[in-house]
Formats: sequence, C-alpha cells, structure tokens
Amino acid sequence: MGKSLFQKVWDQHVVQVLPNGQAQVFIGLHLIHEVTSPQAFGMMRDLGLRVTHPERTFATVDHIVPTDTLLRPFRDNLAEGMIVALEKACIEFGIRFFDVSSGHQGIVHVIGPELGLTQPGMTIACGDSHTSTHGAFGAIAFGIGTTQVRDVLATQTLSLPPMKVRRIEVSGRLGPGVYAKDLVLHIIRTLGVNGGTGFAYEYAGEAVRALSMEERMTLCNMSIEGGARVGYVSPDQTTFDYLKGREFAPQGPAWDRAVAYWKSIASDADASYDDVVRIDAKDIGPTVTWGINPGQAISVKERVPSAADGKTPAECASIQEALDYMQLSPAAPIEGTKVDVAFIGSCTNGRISDFREVARHLKGKKVAAGVRALAVPGSMDVARAAEAEGLDQVFRDAGFEWRQPGCSMCLAMNPDKLNGRELCASSSNRNFKGRQGSPTGRTVLMSPLMVAAAAISGKIADAREVFAVG
Repeated sequence: MGKSLFQKVWDQHVVQVLPNGQAQVFIGLHLIHEVTSPQAFGMMRDLGLRVTHPERTFATVDHIVPTDTLLRPFRDNLAEGMIVALEKACIEFGIRFFDVSSGHQGIVHVIGPELGLTQPGMTIACGDSHTSTHGAFGAIAFGIGTTQVRDVLATQTLSLPPMKVRRIEVSGRLGPGVYAKDLVLHIIRTLGVNGGTGFAYEYAGEAVRALSMEERMTLCNMSIEGGARVGYVSPDQTTFDYLKGREFAPQGPAWDRAVAYWKSIASDADASYDDVVRIDAKDIGPTVTWGINPGQAISVKERVPSAADGKTPAECASIQEALDYMQLSPAAPIEGTKVDVAFIGSCTNGRISDFREVARHLKGKKVAAGVRALAVPGSMDVARAAEAEGLDQVFRDAGFEWRQPGCSMCLAMNPDKLNGRELCASSSNRNFKGRQGSPTGRTVLMSPLMVAAAAISGKIADAREVFAVG
C-alpha cells in the first residue's frame, strides 16, 4: 500500500512518539513576524535559552505596518514598539530579518514562497493561522501559538497530535471568471467550517493540477477556515518551475537532487486516506460569503438563506445571527448588495498574478462614486513587479489607492480599517464580526476580480458580466 505525501513527510520528521501519543516533530522552516514572536523571545530570555537553529528561522513585519507610508518611526507607538522589539530580538539571536529596509518585506506567507524558502517536503511553522498556505508546495505547514513559537525557537521541534488525511479531488476545469478563491469557498461551504477538524486536506484532481502555484497558495491558505490545520498539494513540474532560480532554492547539482527528492514525496497513486471527497469543478461559480464565517457562502447568483433553512436549531440561530449582523433580508439575492469599500490584498490574494488578472479587466473602468478602493501588494517584490509592468497605474487610473505592502485591511491591526457599518468586498480570508477593524463592520469574501467588479458597480456583481469574461 502506498503512502500520502502527509504520511511520508510526517514520518521523516518525527523525532519520537511521546507517552501521550503525540509526536515530537522536527520543524524544517520557522517563519516569524512582529505580533506573535516578541513575547516568545521574552520567554526565551526569562529561561536563559538560545535559539537552537537560527539559520532555520526568518522574520518579517506585516500585520501592523501601515500601508500609506513605511517611514519610521510609525505614527502608532504600539506598532513601532513591536517592530523595535523584533529588530532587537533578531540581532540578539542571530535571525535573518526582512524588515522595511531590506527590500523584501511583506506578508510572511507571500515572502516565504517568493524567496524560495518554502520548499516541498518541509515541515513549516509560523505564529499565524494561515501558515497552511505553504502546503501548496507539498509541505506540511501549520500555524502555532506564541508558546509554541518559543518551543520551536528553543528546540526546533513541536509536540503535535497525529492527523487524519482527507483527499479532496476536484475533477474537470474551473470555468471562465472562476478562480481558486471560488473553489476554496465552495469547499468550505460544502464541508463546513469545522469539517476539517483533526484532518490534513490533500487537494488533488484535474482542476487542482491546472492551478498555478499562486492559485494553489490561495487554495491552501484557507484550509484553516474549513477547520483543517494543514492543506497541501503534491509537488509537480508547476512547483519546480516556480522555485527554480529563487534566492533560497537549491542551485546547481543540489537542484537536481532536490527535485528527485521532491518527486519522491508526492502522494502515491495507491495511497490510502481516511476520507475522500469528490467535487466537480463545473458546479462552482463565482462565490461570495453572505454571513459571518467563511462557510456561509453562496454563488453570486444565489439568494441568501432564511433561518428556516437550517437543519438544526443551532444552525437556524446561526443563520439568523448572520442575517441580523450583515443586515440582509432572508431569501434576498446577494447580487446587488451595496458595498462601501473594496479591498484587494492579503496573504490569500495579494500576489502578482492577482493584480495582473484584475488589471487585465480593470483597464478603462472607474470605481463607483462613494466606494473606497484599496489595492495592497503582498510584498515589496510584488509591488516592484506590478509597478514595473504599469499595473499600479491601471489601479490608480480606475480610482483605487495603490498602497505599500502589508496585511492591511485583512485584519486591520494597522490604520486600514472599516468605519461603522461599512460593507467591504474583500479578497481576504475571514469575514468574522469586527474582523476589519470596526466592531460593526461587515465583510463579504470573494475573488480579486469579483472585488473589482463590486468596486466598479458599487454593489456585489457578477464579474463575468461586468467585465464580459468568458
């Protein structure tokens, strides 16, 4: 019987099985940022510990950096203090830091892949929920808490429970105007926000193989929103082509050895799984959330549910809570809902391919009156590439604000926030209550092109119609 990629990589990194049934797992790559690591370094100092493998840890700043200017000191004293704390820790413990003066600063889940730090067969940890992004390369990648950040710094290992593996096979091809964001929202809608609890998700099938690396990152990024701690795609030629020549990728003869290894850890054709789910790509249209978690999603052509549609009393109550918060009427069409803000960016959809795809359709269009629109590159490298191609000017001409790299309005731990009950069409990953900085602000998740369609229309709209896609 063959093995899945998860089984192969897990087995290669288990140091020992502990008496409680958990495994002590070696972590190949540790990524840190300014929000969850300063406290961990404080614990290290209190215990008199040093970083065991500083060469395996890399730092950046992303959550709290302002995107209107990167000039230091930041206007927000707390943000400035967090960055100063990380700067000092990186110097003290000998850690490579991609700060705002490095030329490579950006969202941690954007810079890891684009620098070639993220590679197949790795175990990767980061103090951020969306670390599952890196699974797109055939890695086992997961988010951890601050005390676990300390553990990795001190020992380069973690104590982890075993996981089951669910294979999600997507047959066929996604239609015009339908993207990886629509696919992952459809998966979460189908399996639920808790459906992946205890599982690693393996994404496979013709539709997944056809995705670019950046689209695979979008898919894996939101695995955590479906309850799965890990989401991955087996590495293939698309993976190798993306990595070749990147700064931290193997070079010369080491490249050939690496590719041979990467091929070997792909899931075997006869691998066994704890569960298999099959989805047909033709059933997926442009998908948007209507509620207050990513599983409350529908096609742009569908109507929002009514409380009576729930299968249990708890589900009925959840639907009603979401309708009340989002100020939506039961059974109303989601298409045509007025938007106040449009946000393109985040670790989900802030990569160069996202901006290229939107700019291709946006040229010559104008943002609707009364809509505040932001385009925020995921990294300095993304920003440079976009600006070299003139994409920033396309966005500016359309009425978008073209910003500096950062997490921005995804979670609003920076000046980019919603005001009052504003409704935001967002390419980010979470639509929780208050997620975007206002306790009453509302978020509708969708693909970048759907965000652009909402910005142009002033309301939720089908991008296929707004931009004549297909």
